[in-house]
Amino acid sequence: MEAQGAGDLIRVVTLLGAAVVAVPLFKRIGLGSVLGYLAAGLIIGPFGLKLVTDSHAILHIAEFGVVMFLFMIGLEMKPSHLWSLRKQIFGLGSLQVVISALLMTLVSVQFGISWEVAFICSSGFVLTSTAIVMQVLGERKRLSTRPGQKMVSILLFEDLLIVPLLAIVTYLSPLETESTISWWESATIALVALAMLVLIGRFILNPVFRILADSKAREVMTAAALFVVLGSALLMEEAGLSQAMGAFVAGVMLSESAFRHQLEADIEPFRGLLLGLFFLGVGMSLNLTVVAENWMLIGIGVFALMLTKGICIYLVARAAKSTHKTAMERALLMAQGGEFAFVLFAQAFNQKVIDETVNANMTAIVVLSMVLTPIMLVLYEKFAPKPTAEELPADEIDEQHPILIVGMGRFGQIVNDLLRLSGYATTVVDLNPDMIKGFNEYGIKSYFGDASRREFLIAAGLEQAEILVIAINNKEQAENIVHFAREVNPNIKIIARAYDRFSTFALHEAGADEIIRETFDAAVRAGKRALETLGMEPELVKEIGDYYFDADRHEVALMSQVYDPNMGLFQNPLMRDIARECDQKMAADIQEIILRAKEKEEE
Repeated sequence: MEAQGAGDLIRVVTLLGAAVVAVPLFKRIGLGSVLGYLAAGLIIGPFGLKLVTDSHAILHIAEFGVVMFLFMIGLEMKPSHLWSLRKQIFGLGSLQVVISALLMTLVSVQFGISWEVAFICSSGFVLTSTAIVMQVLGERKRLSTRPGQKMVSILLFEDLLIVPLLAIVTYLSPLETESTISWWESATIALVALAMLVLIGRFILNPVFRILADSKAREVMTAAALFVVLGSALLMEEAGLSQAMGAFVAGVMLSESAFRHQLEADIEPFRGLLLGLFFLGVGMSLNLTVVAENWMLIGIGVFALMLTKGICIYLVARAAKSTHKTAMERALLMAQGGEFAFVLFAQAFNQKVIDETVNANMTAIVVLSMVLTPIMLVLYEKFAPKPTAEELPADEIDEQHPILIVGMGRFGQIVNDLLRLSGYATTVVDLNPDMIKGFNEYGIKSYFGDASRREFLIAAGLEQAEILVIAINNKEQAENIVHFAREVNPNIKIIARAYDRFSTFALHEAGADEIIRETFDAAVRAGKRALETLGMEPELVKEIGDYYFDADRHEVALMSQVYDPNMGLFQNPLMRDIARECDQKMAADIQEIILRAKEKEEE
């Protein structure tokens, strides 16, 4: 007994050690964590160093990592948002799956197998790896983006397919079955279980979590979180649906709960470890003996199926009006088979629809496709030509907020931070793709696009926005944006960044409510520091600075009324008169402030 326990401990230490060594190494050289896990699993597995031999048991346990990942994705999707994705789930998802399955079946038949076997092989391969796609999207901070949401929608539809596909396997089986239920009975059971899960999530989970939170027992909350995830997964599995689907629905039902963030914190450590264990198991399950014996058939199979599926995905994405870059990235990321293929092939083998050789070959093809996907993404990103900002299409804006910020340079970042950290939601747009990518990876949702294009501003929500902040350094574009904003939304409040006084005058004329000169506040602060350095008391400096701030802004407002852009610098006599009058008044007022301060000291 002790020897068995020691053996189990050795396997656990081996798995953890392989992950600790391989994943940071592969991320350091730019190949990503997924490929690190797969390589580590292959090295320590039954076809490598044989340090761990039971890859199927590890995969079975590690599938809960995928389940927990879907639960956390569900937590990010409110029911209203999920409903808005229904066309993508059932429209885009079904179109991609049906076309891919039919074409891959035609390709598979060319290998000399029957259409039944070809259909099962293609249907297994059409089920994309949820684990790999979610992990890659998560690492690149793209789960919340529009393209990422479309991929998640397709994955959800593929998860639903496992039920009818298993039913088709039973239908194609030559074995006699004594007690089978009809397809409509299976569908009814699945729908009833789904309805039960929705009702439980809607009316029971929140009160229960509130009671548990009052108990102040953190470990009980963690246990409850795991119970919800695994319990919902079990319910869906018993009803014939996938575990991942059950966890996702449970997450959606809790997405508006006050305990959402607590649940995320409790589940995250288990999700990360189990998902890593899943990738290790996939690497270990690559049967190198089968690959060596049938290397040509398996190699051609991987190439043919991935190419066919990738082309279908690309064409469907383009037909759905995605850009070339988005369609290409989706095709590369989703061209592999997935973990549900193992379930389908095992069932087909048990039902004698496919033989042991086909099962082994197809399993190797799916695993190899999962291994190749991260490599292809790295190569594509390294060698694909980088489009210029002018060539890049604007992002599709999927969320509109009352505050629209144009420009996320050194000026706009500070404005957005102040608003965001104060609890206000903003729609942020900028023309620098690297800047947008960086902010999205940092967790600040931003959109790439040219704000000088009127249709892009409309898509960003200009017509309904309450506040427009213009923080770009292009004076002409800023002025045009103010004109257009005032035209389409007369009641909007416009706060604009100005380069200098003359830019301020133009923005005033265009209709901006507040104009902020980009260096004015900093210059006033510098002047105040200079006064303090000269020995003036900080309180007096603050009073002078505050007065000058308001007085200078008043002066600029007066000048804007007589500004003539056709006159050169210092050639407008009306502006010159206003400047002299205001300067004289400010000098007198400031001297009076200083005199009052001295009199107060003498008292």
